[in-house]
Amino acid sequence: MSDTIYFTQEGLQKLKDELHQLKSVERKKITLQIAEARDKGDLSENAEYDAAKEAQGLLEAKIAQLQSNLINARLVDETKIDTSKVLILSTVKLRNKKTKAEMKYTLVAENEADFKTGKISISSPIGKGLLGKKLGEIAVIKVPNGELELEIVKITRE
Repeated sequence: MSDTIYFTQEGLQKLKDELHQLKSVERKKITLQIAEARDKGDLSENAEYDAAKEAQGLLEAKIAQLQSNLINARLVDETKIDTSKVLILSTVKLRNKKTKAEMKYTLVAENEADFKTGKISISSPIGKGLLGKKLGEIAVIKVPNGELELEIVKITRE
């Protein structure tokens, strides 16, 4: 199984910025918290010290995860996106066949999904159902209420 994680330029920059913030700012804060707690005396009964050490462990785990993501990151060239079918980074205008409601989503990697801004993951049920579909095709997606039929109205690269 591939550990490759696909990013847009914006998503990759956010990852790098977060990693920099954690390593350069948050690490220093926790180091200071540990030092202050250590100065307060007996470490065996020092709740502040225990909490700071636990926070340090969580921070280091988060840094390790982000570094792993960065190593496995692949930048998607948005200029080479094929708009003849739905792929990652395609912006798709859809029409619900039952309600006639129209919606627009951009398919992104899981780590960049943000439903509020119309970015859905390619690994979500809707994302999986749309991948590979062409203009005019109908994607039938299983949802808790049954099936959702979405017609592909437009495929663009935004």
